[in-house]
Amino acid sequence: MRVIVTFLICLFISLPKPSCAQKFGDWDRPYAPFRIAGNVYYVGTYDLACFLVTTPNGHILVNTAIESTVDQLKKNVEQLGFKFSDIKILLVSQGHVDHTGGLAEIKRLTGATVMIDEKDAQVVEDGGHSDFIYGEVGGPYYFPGVKVDRVLKDHDVVELGGTKLEMLHHPGHTKGSCSYLLMTKDESRSWTMLIANMPFLLPEVKPGMATYPDIMEDAKKTIRAMRNIDFDIWVAAHASQFNLHKLRKEGDTYNPAVFGDRKEYIRQLDNMQSVYKERKKSK
Repeated sequence: MRVIVTFLICLFISLPKPSCAQKFGDWDRPYAPFRIAGNVYYVGTYDLACFLVTTPNGHILVNTAIESTVDQLKKNVEQLGFKFSDIKILLVSQGHVDHTGGLAEIKRLTGATVMIDEKDAQVVEDGGHSDFIYGEVGGPYYFPGVKVDRVLKDHDVVELGGTKLEMLHHPGHTKGSCSYLLMTKDESRSWTMLIANMPFLLPEVKPGMATYPDIMEDAKKTIRAMRNIDFDIWVAAHASQFNLHKLRKEGDTYNPAVFGDRKEYIRQLDNMQSVYKERKKSK
């Protein structure tokens, strides 16, 4: 019972709700940007995690939050001393409005190349209309669509200015949910960093559903694959998913090691495994 309650709390935080059209709460609440590790910075809102990977040849932005927060993201990037116009590549963790809502506008402002997991490419281009659950719901689940410039497959590498991100196909939350693995270096050491897309199963998911017949098998494979990833530090698509506000207070000094709690990462995967097993029994 405790596992289910924990899951539902996380799910409420991480998914779009119709009421969000009127009030976004922590989704559009400002949050001061900071350096996570090496050349990777947090530039998102209080809960919608967006990551700026800086390089001498321009920058990579992972996730774009919702459309109304683009000005916040721009302000955060510039507050760190970087030019928003230097963003050259746009990536997302999944094709939902809370991570792709600002994609089209940032593409317009920067001219950056949009690279998306092949299984979420259509959803990103049509603004959520082909989503396997929310496609027929509309309203706050839709977002401005944008042309995908490069389709990514599992283990494809995105490279810019000497920094390489490996895209890891982690379907289950959406058909094209994905994580990113990269190496970053600061003044003292190198860090292997995982930008994780945690594989929550949406409450509408049932085994054998017509719009995504393989969803349970995909979720099973994703949970197994994520257990085997080696990393030094990890973050996720929502600040609440990796306990940002417990691990760090605004104004804290630079300390990548606070994001190195692998036990918490495995605990969350264990919870998701339990939910998967319960959902597997449903019809």
